[in-house]
Amino acid sequence: MTKQSFIKGTLILLAAGVINRILGFIPRMALPRIIGPEGVGLYQMGYPFMIVILTLITGGIPIAVAKLVAAADAEGNEARARRIFRLALSFAFMLSLLFTMISLLASRWISTHLLTDSRVFFTFVCMTPIILFAGVGSVIRGYFQGKHNMIPTALSQVTETLVRIVAVLTFSYLMLPYGVEYAAAGAMTGVMIGELGALLVLYAHYRRDRKESPRPPKAHIGSKANWGRRAQFKQLLQLAAPITGSKLVGSLSYFLESILIIQSLAAAGVATALATAQYGALQGMIMPILLLPSALTYSLSVSLVPSLSDAAARGDMKTIHMRLHQSLKLALVTGAPFAMIMLVLAEPLCHYLYGQSQIASMLKMMAPVALFIYFQAPLQATLQALERPGSALINTFIGSAVKLTLIYLLASKPQFGILGAIIAINLNIVLVTLLHWRSVVKLLQFRMHMLDFAKVALAMGIAGLISYAVMYTGWIPEQLIRFVSSCALGLVVYLLMSMLMGLVDRNDLLRVIWIGRKIVK
Repeated sequence: MTKQSFIKGTLILLAAGVINRILGFIPRMALPRIIGPEGVGLYQMGYPFMIVILTLITGGIPIAVAKLVAAADAEGNEARARRIFRLALSFAFMLSLLFTMISLLASRWISTHLLTDSRVFFTFVCMTPIILFAGVGSVIRGYFQGKHNMIPTALSQVTETLVRIVAVLTFSYLMLPYGVEYAAAGAMTGVMIGELGALLVLYAHYRRDRKESPRPPKAHIGSKANWGRRAQFKQLLQLAAPITGSKLVGSLSYFLESILIIQSLAAAGVATALATAQYGALQGMIMPILLLPSALTYSLSVSLVPSLSDAAARGDMKTIHMRLHQSLKLALVTGAPFAMIMLVLAEPLCHYLYGQSQIASMLKMMAPVALFIYFQAPLQATLQALERPGSALINTFIGSAVKLTLIYLLASKPQFGILGAIIAINLNIVLVTLLHWRSVVKLLQFRMHMLDFAKVALAMGIAGLISYAVMYTGWIPEQLIRFVSSCALGLVVYLLMSMLMGLVDRNDLLRVIWIGRKIVK
C-alpha cells in the first residue's frame, strides 16, 4: 500500500477537493436555471434531516477507525487493523440499513410534519439510499486514512462529483415537465447515483489492497483474539461516541435551523413558496460559494487526525505544534483572498454563477465571517485527534443554542426576514470558532503570531481596493471582462503582497509545484 506524508496526503486531498469544488459548481450554476430557486429549496430541504442520520452513522466511526488503524499500522499489526475495519464495517452496514428502512417507511410523515413542505416527499424518497452508500463508504475511507493513503478517498470524491454532475442535470431536466417537485427529486436521484459510484471506487481499492497485503493469521473460536475483537469494538465505540455527539449537535442544529427559518419566515408574513425559495438561495447558492475554499481546510482536517494521533502517541509536542501551526496558517493565508472577492465582487459573482444578482446581499453579509469557517475545521480536528471531542461538543452546543435562539427572534420579524437568519448563522460561526480556539490554546498552550493576522488583513485590504477599482471604474464596457480581470488582478496582488510580507515563501511555492507534479504523475 502507498503511504503519504502529512503534507503530501494533504495535497492529494486538496487537489481532489479543488477539482470537486470547481466541478461541483457546474450543477450549482445550472440547477437554479433549470428548476429555479424554489426547486433548489425543495432539493436542499431534505439534506438537514439526512445529515442528522448520516452523523449518527458516520460522525465518529470513520475517525475512530482512522485512529485505531493508524495505531495498529504503526505497530505493524495488520491483523488488528483488518479486524478493526471488519468490525466497523459490519456495524456501519447494519446501522445504515436500519435507518434507511426507517426513513423510507416514515418518509410521508417526515416530509409533511418535519420538513414543512409536503412537496419534498419525492426528493426525500430518492435520498434515502444515500444513507446506506455513504455509511459503508465512510468506513472504507477511514481505513485508508488510518493507513495514511489518501488516494482512494481523493479518487472516490472525484468520481462522485463527475457522476453526480451528469446525473443531477440529466434527471432534473427530464423530470421538469412533471413539476418542480419531480425535478428536485430527479436532481436528488443524481446525487444518489454519484454516492454509489464513489462507493464502488472505494470497494475496488480495498479489494486491491487485500490482494497486495499479506493475509494475517485467522483467529480461532474461543481464542484471545475473539475476546480482543469485543474489546476493540468497545474501544471503537468509546472513541466514536463523543465525536458523534459533537457532530450530532451541529447536524441537529442544521436540521432545526432549516425548520426554524421556514417557520420564522412564515411568521414574518412570507408565503411558503417564497420562504422555500429564500432558503434554497441561502443553502443552495450562497453557502456553496462561501465553502469553496474549505476544500483546503477539509484536506487539512482529514490529514491532521492520524498525524496528530501518531505524534500524541509518541509524546511529540513539537510536531503537534508544527502541524497545527502549518494548518491554521494555510487556512488563513489561502482563505483570505476568496473572502475578499466574495465581499467586493458579490453582485457580479452571484450574477455569473446563478443569474441571481439579487441574492448578493446575503453573500456580502456572510463574506466577513468566511475566515472563521476555514479556521474552524482544523481546530475541531485537533480536539478530536487529541481525544478532546467533549470540548468540541460543548462548544458546538453553545453556538447552536445561540444560533437557533437568534433565528427565532430575528427571522420572524418582517424588518429582518432571511437576513435575520444570516445574522444568527454568522454569530454561530464566529462563536464556535473562538470557543474551539480557546480550547486548543488551553490544551496545548498554543500561540500564533498576531502579526500574521495583521499582514493578511493588509494584503486583503490592498487587493480588495484594486479589485473594486478594476470592476467599477468602467475602463472596459464589457462587464464580464472587467469581472475576470478584477478577480485575477486581486489574486495576483494578494499573492505578491503575501510574498513581500513573508506570509508565503518562494521555496514553499516551488515545493508545492514540485509535489503537485509528482501527484499528477
